[in-house]
Amino acid sequence: MFRGKTIRNACALGRPPALAGLGILLSLGSQTFAADLPIKAPVPYFANGYDWTGWYVGAHVGLIRGSSSWTSTPLGPAGPTLGGAFDLPLHFDFMGGTGSYVAGLQGGYNYVSPSRLMLGVEADVSLPNSDVVVPFSVSGNQTVASPAIGQVTYGESVISYGSVRARVGYAFDQLLVYGTGGFAWTYDQLSRSQDAAPAAGGIAAAGTIDMVRLWRLGWVAGIGVEIPIAGNWTGKAEFLETGFGRQSAFFATSADTFHSTLAMQSVRFGLNYRLDATNPAGELFTKGPSALETDRFAFHAQATFLNQATPAFRSPYLGTNSLNPSQGRETTDVTLYAGVRLWQGAEVWLNPEIDQGFGLSGSVGVAGFPSGEAYKVGASYPYTRLHRAFFRQTIDLGGEVQDVSAGFNQFSGKQTADRLVITVGKIGVPDIFDTNRYAHDPRGDFMNWSLVDTGTFDYAADAWGYSVGGAIEWYTGPWTIRGGVFDLSIAPNTTSLDSRFSQFQWIGEIERRYAIFGQPGKVALTGFLTRGGMGSFQDAIDLAAITGGPADITAVRRYQSRGGISINLEQQLIENVGFFARAGYADGHKEPYEFTDIDRTVAAGLSVSGKLWQRDDDVFGIAGVVNGISNVHQAFLNAGGLGILVGDGQLPHPGSEGILETYYSFPWFASRITLDYQLIINPAYNRDRGPASVFGVRVHTQY
Repeated sequence: MFRGKTIRNACALGRPPALAGLGILLSLGSQTFAADLPIKAPVPYFANGYDWTGWYVGAHVGLIRGSSSWTSTPLGPAGPTLGGAFDLPLHFDFMGGTGSYVAGLQGGYNYVSPSRLMLGVEADVSLPNSDVVVPFSVSGNQTVASPAIGQVTYGESVISYGSVRARVGYAFDQLLVYGTGGFAWTYDQLSRSQDAAPAAGGIAAAGTIDMVRLWRLGWVAGIGVEIPIAGNWTGKAEFLETGFGRQSAFFATSADTFHSTLAMQSVRFGLNYRLDATNPAGELFTKGPSALETDRFAFHAQATFLNQATPAFRSPYLGTNSLNPSQGRETTDVTLYAGVRLWQGAEVWLNPEIDQGFGLSGSVGVAGFPSGEAYKVGASYPYTRLHRAFFRQTIDLGGEVQDVSAGFNQFSGKQTADRLVITVGKIGVPDIFDTNRYAHDPRGDFMNWSLVDTGTFDYAADAWGYSVGGAIEWYTGPWTIRGGVFDLSIAPNTTSLDSRFSQFQWIGEIERRYAIFGQPGKVALTGFLTRGGMGSFQDAIDLAAITGGPADITAVRRYQSRGGISINLEQQLIENVGFFARAGYADGHKEPYEFTDIDRTVAAGLSVSGKLWQRDDDVFGIAGVVNGISNVHQAFLNAGGLGILVGDGQLPHPGSEGILETYYSFPWFASRITLDYQLIINPAYNRDRGPASVFGVRVHTQY
């Protein structure tokens, strides 16, 4: 999923909860803070003797490890019994985005007696990280071998887990200390891989993989501390030990009965929001919670659900990357944004996100894909990814002092018009480059990939749209000059970034702000140069002519460069009506590396506020885009080649891909509902297919 979201704008929708750490949590415990947000009323300072009684909801992140002991009977009950043990180890790969980390939600109730004894109950669910392609990062395995069974690998992975626990503790004035215990559950996957066949006979052939998913019930116990932060917000840290007894699974292909026990240990950090008479549960659903920001710490969150469907359309043939008619798909994501202010102008932000779902046809079939909420990889189960983890330093250089509103990945405060901004870490490149006020946020405005970002802007990213690198921005008067270098994936359009940084991308941008008849606007020119292992379309076509097979771009990849340039305009026409336009060109002789299959693009549209018809919070948008590819790119697809998103197996009648999108967005309780329609002409540049209609409904909430 590729989403353009500006991390410095409170109106933009980036993607945490706070792996702020136990040290940060405890350092907040003895201090008092007040939130200063432009919309919500300020959160008052808490007084001595914090009242812990009441219902609460919250979120957490943490680290988890485990161990499994097992036995099996691979030759049936009459055969020998095997046994062993393996760890589900603690690990973390920043470049791959994988590790033994989790994110989740919790809720419960506390009662504090006059003696300060606290009795409570809490339920929670935790969702571990996953690579999706190689799923379930909280996992382990063990390989055994003998002449009778050959070589076999047994493994276990945690898909999700949770608990229902009692909490008993003592409430000090500004500290709650508690013990906890109760029932636990987990949803796991057990696996058996026949790596090598036995010396003679055997049921399973080499290469056979059996997988069984099952629910486990067990117990959980632990200890924790919790402190007030501001208003109804509290922070907690806890350690939990979880045990699950002997569980059996039958691997049918190999007639192997497998038994295992599982133990897990986790350390978690979380935030709770207490519901009381001044913050009742009903108000939580109608207005949302009061946002949390102190002098040194901030926390925000968002959740988005998007359902899209396309009815039947003309489809005389299908290829690997074809958009299928008559289908519907949904995606859901929950993002947590946690920030720590280190010193003047210095901030660290972490954005863990829980994702689930698929784009239409698995996010293929259209170069201008209709859902910016759909990643290039999808999963039927919810999983956690750490999409952003970055440091930002703002250095004031003088000029007019400007107010900065609190928002996603942004503290409230002051900054000067002239300034230097340095960002380093894991981010989305469109957080900084190619931004646009009216079309840049698939959670709030347009949804199509080639409208929220310039279609030819082949920015560095993994399969989720994020990269590791750094950028410098120099604001001086009406000008901004930006430059950055970012890491590419190991190979085009893959999930892991190149840990050696040998494949990378340079990006530069010049922005000019202005006003026409008092109406503000800006124009930006953006260029990129990619250096990495990529294929040339003509080389793939020539090789296919020799082999007689379809054109295979992976077989002709070599280290070379690909560049592109784009222009991005935003202009307020009158109050409450905005216009945007984008145009871009990229080298059409080589394969796009990361984003999508577009060599040239032109897009334009309008955003209209409902204030014009007395619906102040409604927004109407309409836009169109025309995407194209080079002649050699067309010939490659006609030779059976596959791009990032397109490839119908043939392309006898190529044409430009045209897309019209319109949406209407309106508030609903503490959320926004968006009704969206897209008409796609010549999907994947194929005049034999379509036109295709895509209907969408988006529900989004944030605080």
